[in-house]
Amino acid sequence: MSGTSEGPTPAADLDRSAVTVSDITASTRRGAAGDADGGPPAYRSVFAAAPLAMAVVDRRGLVTDANEALGGLLCGLPGGGSAGLVGRSAADLLDLASDTRTWHAYREVLRGRRAELRCTRRLKRPDGRPLWVQVAVAPLDGGTGGVLLSVTDVSGHRELQDRLRHLEMHDPVTLLPNRTLFFERVTGALETESFEQGGTGRIGLCYLDLDGFRAVNDTLGHRVGDQLLAAVAERLTACAEEAGRTRPGVPLVARLGGDEFALLVEDSTGTEQLADLAESALKALQAPFDLSGQRLNVSASIGVVERHAAGTTATGLMQAADTTLYWAKVDGKDRWTLFDPERNAHLMTRQTLASTLRPAIERGEFRLDYQPLVGMSDGRLRGVEALVRWDHPRFGLLPPNRFVALAEEDGSIVPLGRWVLATACRQARAWQLARPDDPPLFVSVNVAVRQVWDSDLVADVAEILAETGLAPSLLQLELTESAVMGSAGRPLQALQSLSDMGVNIAIDDFGTGYSNLAYLSRLPVSVLKLDGSFVRGFQYEGTGAPPNPADEVVVEAMIALAHRLGLTVTAECVETSAQAGRLRRIGCDTGQGWLYSRPVPPDRISELMAGASYAVGNP
Repeated sequence: MSGTSEGPTPAADLDRSAVTVSDITASTRRGAAGDADGGPPAYRSVFAAAPLAMAVVDRRGLVTDANEALGGLLCGLPGGGSAGLVGRSAADLLDLASDTRTWHAYREVLRGRRAELRCTRRLKRPDGRPLWVQVAVAPLDGGTGGVLLSVTDVSGHRELQDRLRHLEMHDPVTLLPNRTLFFERVTGALETESFEQGGTGRIGLCYLDLDGFRAVNDTLGHRVGDQLLAAVAERLTACAEEAGRTRPGVPLVARLGGDEFALLVEDSTGTEQLADLAESALKALQAPFDLSGQRLNVSASIGVVERHAAGTTATGLMQAADTTLYWAKVDGKDRWTLFDPERNAHLMTRQTLASTLRPAIERGEFRLDYQPLVGMSDGRLRGVEALVRWDHPRFGLLPPNRFVALAEEDGSIVPLGRWVLATACRQARAWQLARPDDPPLFVSVNVAVRQVWDSDLVADVAEILAETGLAPSLLQLELTESAVMGSAGRPLQALQSLSDMGVNIAIDDFGTGYSNLAYLSRLPVSVLKLDGSFVRGFQYEGTGAPPNPADEVVVEAMIALAHRLGLTVTAECVETSAQAGRLRRIGCDTGQGWLYSRPVPPDRISELMAGASYAVGNP
C-alpha cells in the first residue's frame, strides 16, 4: 500500500509536489473529458503513471476507470486492485455514505450542482488497522456528468496527530485522561444528541480528593508523592473496570490536577450505582501503599453527583461535585457524600445574604421588633429586648439567626449593631415621652463581641445616649456568656467603662458556656439571663409530665448566688403559667417568653404599656 512519507520534506519540495498533483489532476480531468468526446486517450499515460490515486466515476457513482496507484492503495480492501474497482460504487469503496452531510455533498457533485467535495474517511485494513484517506471529488471538464475522484493516504499524519493528542490529553504521572479530556467527555455526554439517541439520559460523577496528600509531598518529597498518585490511579482504574463488569459501560477515570481524581459515569442508572462506585473507591484506597520502602496509609473524600443530563452543564456538574466534596471534608473525611439540593440551596442563600448585607444596611432593609420583659412578682412590663429582623426583598422577613453570624464574619455587624443600638434607644425614649407619668421601660440590646473589638463601643453608646436623651440606666447591653467570661484587656475595659457610665450589662444564655462563677464576681455585670433550656425542664401545663427536680435545684441555686452578688435574674423561654409560677416561687426577677408576648412591632408595645399587668399572661 502507498503511504505518506515518514521523513521531513522541505517546503520547496512540498510546493513542487502540490503543483505536480494539481497539474496531473487538471490534465486528467481534461483528458478524460476529451476521451469521452471521442478524442484521443492522451491522458491515460499520465493517469496510469500518476503517484496520486485516482478514479473516474460516472454520474451514477460507479467507477469507470482507476489507476494503479488507487488499486495499490486499496489493495486488500473489498474491491481492491485497479481492475477490480471498475463498476464498483465509489461511495461504498470510500465510505462516503456513512454520514448524511458528506453523502449529500457527494451527490450534489455527481449532479453538477457543486464544484467539489473534500473529506477525510477512515477505512479498515484486513488486519484491523485503520487507513485514513483524504478524498477529493470534482466534476470532469466537458459536461460528461462524470467526476474525478482522488485519494491520498494520510494515515501517517493522522497517527502522529493521535500520538500528539494522546500526550496532550493524558496526565504524564498517572497516564490517566487529564482535565482537558475529562471535560471534553463530560461536554460530549451532555450534548442533546448524546442522551436522545438512547441510554438512561443521566450522568454521574464521583469527585475524589486525597486526605492529607500535601503532608506526603512535604515530608517524603514529590517523587514519592508522584508514585502515590500513580498507585492511586491504578486502584481507581481497577474499581472502574470492576464496575464495568457488573453494569454496561466502564466509568472514565481522570486526574484533574494535584490529588484530585474523577470517575465519570455516562448513562448512569441512579444514585445507587454512584454510591456503590464511591464505596468501592474508598475501600480500594484503605489498603496501605508500599512505595520506595515507605508504607503509606491514605484516605479520600468523595463528592457524589447524579442527575439528568438534560439541562445540566459541565460547569454546573463540577460546581455541584466540588461543593459536595467540601461537605465530605467538613463531615469528617474518609467518606463519600451525596449532593443534597436543599443543603446546596441553603449554602447559596447564605452566600447571597453575605454578599448583600452591607448594601442592605445602607438601603434600610432592617427593622426592630421588641419582646416584653415582665416582672415575675407583679406581672408588670419592666422593659423590652430589641430583636433585629431583615426585611429581605427576595427571601422575606428573616430572623437574626439567619444573618447575624454572617454579619459577625464579615464585620458588617459593626454598622448593623450601631444602627440597632441607635434605633432601640430612640424608640425607648419615644415611649418615655409618650407616657411621662409611667415608669420608663428599659431597652435591652444584643452586642456581638466583634463590636467591642472592631469599634469604639463606649464612644458609640455615649454618643447615641446623648443624641436620643435616653438615660444610661434605661439601656441594657446583652453579651453571650462565652464572650464575657474570660474577658480581658480591651473588652473588659469597655464593659467597665459602660458600667461606670450607668449602662446595665447582662450575660445572655447564662448556664450554657463557661459558667465560671468565681470570675463572674469580678465582672461589671448587673443581670443574668438564664438559658431557656433550664426553664423547659419545669413542668408544662396540661402535659402531665413531672418536673425535673435537678433543673429546679440548679436554677434556684443560680438565682440565689446571683442575688448574693447583687445581680438580677431574667428567665428566657417562659411559655406556661406553671413555669412562671415555679420561677416566681424560687425568686426569679423577670421573665421573657411567649407566655407574655412574642416579639412585636413598637406600636404593639405602646398598647401593652397602656394595658393591665400580666397576671397570668396572654400568649
